[in-house]
Amino acid sequence: MLQHTVRASRIAVGVGLLIVGGILSLPLVPGPGLLVMFGGLTVLSGEFEWARRLRERMRHTFHRMTGRAPHGG
Repeated sequence: MLQHTVRASRIAVGVGLLIVGGILSLPLVPGPGLLVMFGGLTVLSGEFEWARRLRERMRHTFHRMTGRAPHGG
């Protein structure tokens, strides 16, 4: 029972962070929207494969845009 509660909590927090990050990413809205969305994907990636893949894609794009090499690779 506790395991289901923890899983539901992770999903709720992850989806909440994605929604808040999406709102903060809108034009003319100041704030760290993409960073919040990345946090939401990080929470959800423990439960869902699609979230892990999207998080890795965002991470790869960040490293490509900034010219930084990813750690460990």
